[in-house]
Amino acid sequence: MSNTQFTITDQQRDYSQFGLSENPFPYSPVPDDDPAVYCGQEHATREISETVSTVLSTGKSKHLVITAKYGNGKSHTLKYTRSLIRDRSDVIVGYVAQPGEGFHDIYQEFIYDLGFDRIQRLAYEYLAVLSCEVTEFEPTGPDEMQRLIDDGEILLSELIPEAIRRLNEITAFADFARAMLHMVYEDTNLYAWQWLTADGIRYEQRKQMEIHSALDDDTSSVRAFTALKNLVVELGYTGIFLFIDEFESISRLSPKDKQTTLNSIRHLMDQNSHGLCVLFGCAPEVWQDVMSEYHAFSERIGKEVALKPLSDENLRYLVRSYLELARESGEETLAPFGEDGLNVVLQYSQGNIRQALSICSQTLDQAVEQDLDVIDAAFVEAQISNRS
Repeated sequence: MSNTQFTITDQQRDYSQFGLSENPFPYSPVPDDDPAVYCGQEHATREISETVSTVLSTGKSKHLVITAKYGNGKSHTLKYTRSLIRDRSDVIVGYVAQPGEGFHDIYQEFIYDLGFDRIQRLAYEYLAVLSCEVTEFEPTGPDEMQRLIDDGEILLSELIPEAIRRLNEITAFADFARAMLHMVYEDTNLYAWQWLTADGIRYEQRKQMEIHSALDDDTSSVRAFTALKNLVVELGYTGIFLFIDEFESISRLSPKDKQTTLNSIRHLMDQNSHGLCVLFGCAPEVWQDVMSEYHAFSERIGKEVALKPLSDENLRYLVRSYLELARESGEETLAPFGEDGLNVVLQYSQGNIRQALSICSQTLDQAVEQDLDVIDAAFVEAQISNRS
């Protein structure tokens, strides 16, 4: 598609002159959900590993805040850590992109991140465990439990009353227990999902499930989160990992709302001395304000670890690792980037990961357009000059 002003095409650039199948650098340096590359920050990885490992090995709750300037890798670090533990069968992991207007929003985004299928499987998993105790069947997991129900071998009408009674004892939240169990009913599972996600449902829909309260504020959201944690621990999981990114956005809240949000998270931590790990990503200046003004909250956080700008060695490792993602030969080299070219990238970006990746991405594309062999200092400087 073209006219005198635009030339729009779906033809891909050919990076084969550099032995690459594509441009491996992100055009918009937003971290992937499952980042493939992580480099540097050895001090941070030690602290994160120690925090996560403590929770996994002891079941005791532990929390950590990761601070860094914008673009220095907070989101990338949180998402990379999440990718390392998300596939474990003994934990529940959820990512919250930013805390929103309060804990109600944190809870809501956490449940959305888990998804309808994951919550429904937990309900079937709980019924499977209960069935082994109160029926002649011994389902080995949620899939077999669902099959037994679908085939009519286990009748929900006979199982649910006892399931509600026991789950109410576990969670100490009767409405949460009813909503979880209604996740297995075809005619009400969407209503149950709406209630569990704190989206709000009509009174008639709640009445159909015998749910008496609305999940519409921070207090009830803390209670629901704790109920979910108690359920998963009862099922044999080690606990729940909650990743809250861009925590600095709480600075936009009014003093009253900020206090309410921090108090809600504090109450969540206080109510869950076992089975909970919260990792925060936060700008350092906001975290310093929280430390100085909200002692009751900040004292619940075990440690703060600050991410550092990229060093010269870090940048070379980062660029080499990204290039390897698209390197057709598998060769480990910085080519087509020259050493002097990367020096300019580091100097201009001042070690900011987002800036460095952005420059590398755009410079590589321009090198292809101009049929260069090497991306040297002069070329990088020219591209940076064109950007400004």
